[in-house]
Amino acid sequence: MTYLRVRLGAGVLGLALVGGLAAVPTASAATAAPAAVEEQRLDQAAPQEILRRSGFDTVATGFARALERAGSFGQAERVVAGQGARLWQRAVDRAQGRGPAGGDLSRDDDRPLYWARLGMTREVRQWDPEFGLTDAQRASLLSELEENSRGENAIRYPHAKGVKRILLTGFDPFTLDRDVRISNPSGATALALDGTTIQTADGPARIETAVFPVRWQDFAQGTVERTLRRQLPRVDLFTTVSQGRVGRFDVERTNGAWRGGFPDNENVSRTETIPVTDPASQPQWTSTTLPYARIVAAATGRFPVYDHTSVTEIPAGGTDPVVRPDGPTPGSTARAGGGGDYLSNEIAYRATLLRDRLGLHDSLPGGHVHTPVLQFGTGNTDPATGTVTDPEFVQNRLDIIAQVRAIVTVAVRGAGR
Repeated sequence: MTYLRVRLGAGVLGLALVGGLAAVPTASAATAAPAAVEEQRLDQAAPQEILRRSGFDTVATGFARALERAGSFGQAERVVAGQGARLWQRAVDRAQGRGPAGGDLSRDDDRPLYWARLGMTREVRQWDPEFGLTDAQRASLLSELEENSRGENAIRYPHAKGVKRILLTGFDPFTLDRDVRISNPSGATALALDGTTIQTADGPARIETAVFPVRWQDFAQGTVERTLRRQLPRVDLFTTVSQGRVGRFDVERTNGAWRGGFPDNENVSRTETIPVTDPASQPQWTSTTLPYARIVAAATGRFPVYDHTSVTEIPAGGTDPVVRPDGPTPGSTARAGGGGDYLSNEIAYRATLLRDRLGLHDSLPGGHVHTPVLQFGTGNTDPATGTVTDPEFVQNRLDIIAQVRAIVTVAVRGAGR
C-alpha cells in the first residue's frame, strides 16, 4: 500500500467493529445488521463487471442458499468455513490456470476474490435465521469466513526433507473511493504463488500465502499475529508484501510503531501507537532481516529495487518529526517507518516484532517488500470513464508478480534453520 498519505486517497478503520468482525457482542438475539462500508461499494458498476467477467458473480447467491439450509448455528459454522475455504481455493486455482477462467478477465486478477468475499460477508451480516443469532455468533461467523477465504487456515507445508518453506502475505485492494476499479498487486502475487514450488540455488522452496484486509481494527484484534505465530517457527523465510511507490520495488529496512491515520477500507482513521500485547516492552522500531543487499544487487525484473532506509522520527528530547534518510537515531519515537505509517508499515512491524519476541531475529530472514504501484494503461486513468482492465494494466501486474517471485528466489538462498 502506498507509503505516503498524500499519494493515496480513500479508505481505514477504528474502534467500531467492521467488515469481517462484528460489533460488541451481546447475549441477546440479534437482528440482521446493515451492510458494512466495504460491502456498500459492491453494487457499483465496476465491481459487478469484475465479478461477472470472472464467473464469481454467483458466489454470494450460492453461499446464501447454503446458509438458508443451515438449521443451527453449528451447521452455519460449517457452511461458512467450508464455503470460505472453497472461495480461497477457487481464486488460487483461477490465478494459477486451473479450471475454467469463468470469463474474459485475466486470470492474474485479485479483484474477483475481494468482491466475492464482500458479497459473502454481506449475506452473513444480513442473514436472519429462524433459530436466531446473537451478535457474538454473527461476529464468529464473519471471522470464520474472513480467515478461511483469505488463506489464513490453508497454510500447509510438505514434510519432505530438503524443501525450504517460505511465507508470503499480500493485501486487499484499497483507496476504493478514489477508484473502485483498483487491484492490489500484492494480493495478486499471493494468489499466483500460493502452494507453488520455486527452484533456488539451494534447492526447492515451497511458498504459502495469505491475503490480509486493509482495516485498522482487524490488525488491532491480532489477525496478523494469529496467522503468523504458528508459522514463523517453522519457516525458512517470510516476507510481507504491499503496494508502495510508483515505478520501483523497495525492501524496507526499518518499521515504526506508529499509525498515521490514513482512512482504511471502512473509511475509519487511527492515529496512535500501534496497539500490541505487552506494550511495556514494545520497541519504537523493528528491522528487516531479509538479505537486502543481495536482493538489490540481483537482476530480478524490469523495475529497480532499492534498499530503503528512510524513516520519520521525533528525536530523543525533541517534539517535532524529522526525516532521517539513514534510519532512526537512538531513543527516538517513531512517526513513520520506511514503509510509511499505514497498514503496510504496520504488518511489517507486527511480523518482525513477532519474529523477535519468538526469539528468531538471528535465525529467520524476514521483512517487508513494497511493489510498484499497479497502474492502468495510458488513456484509462479516469475512474469515471475508464474500463476495469486493459492490456498495459495486465502486463504491469504480471511483471510485478514475476519480479516478486524472483526477489523471493534470491532472498531464500542460504536461508534455513
